[in-house]
Amino acid sequence: MTAIVRLDHIDKAYQEGAQRRQILTDCSFAFGAGAITAIRGRSGSGKTTLLNLVACIDTPDRGDVYIGDACVTALSARERTLFRRDQLGFVFQFFNLIPTLTVLENVTLPAELGGRSAGEMRAPALDLLERVGLASRASEMPDRLSGGEQQRVAIARALLRNPALVLADEPTGNLDERTGAEVMQLLDEMTRKAGRALIMVTHSHHIAALADTVVTIRAGRLEIE
Repeated sequence: MTAIVRLDHIDKAYQEGAQRRQILTDCSFAFGAGAITAIRGRSGSGKTTLLNLVACIDTPDRGDVYIGDACVTALSARERTLFRRDQLGFVFQFFNLIPTLTVLENVTLPAELGGRSAGEMRAPALDLLERVGLASRASEMPDRLSGGEQQRVAIARALLRNPALVLADEPTGNLDERTGAEVMQLLDEMTRKAGRALIMVTHSHHIAALADTVVTIRAGRLEIE
């Protein structure tokens, strides 16, 4: 399987008071293109740290992160920001929708911040909302939607710029079991089945079981389950 993300001997530590805490140690791993990878581990094991490194939010102390053909650790802070905005999609546990914007405006906002006009993005955004079953709610405010519906909006927003890689941090963690399963089925259809890669952090055994690969972080290292 072709890799969409490759970690090359990654180290990452954080300073906590007078002590330096090692989070990841000599981690090398390849995440498959067009596949779902679940990342698991105990609280504080480094799941969010790993996701932040892939998301170009943080940089390793040693080693390199490659996304496609790009070595993102070699980019400047501004270049990483632009890469993240233009090349990656994000789905969060708490949806992160802006309450003063309509559903449609929430979907188009990241593209507008990237220089695209609202008019230009309206048709593809409505198409995505149709695909997630919410085209009829495009003019409503997020607080009129259920949690599952808000997460569907977040998925549409993440996919608007057609990223090859989607990153999700506990995408079902704020939903009940049934709604979470429905959202996960939608993510599956719109990522892996569409040829995109999805890397997600999850505590749920049920959600992880849907992934092609499950990676657990133990003692700073990545282990395939």
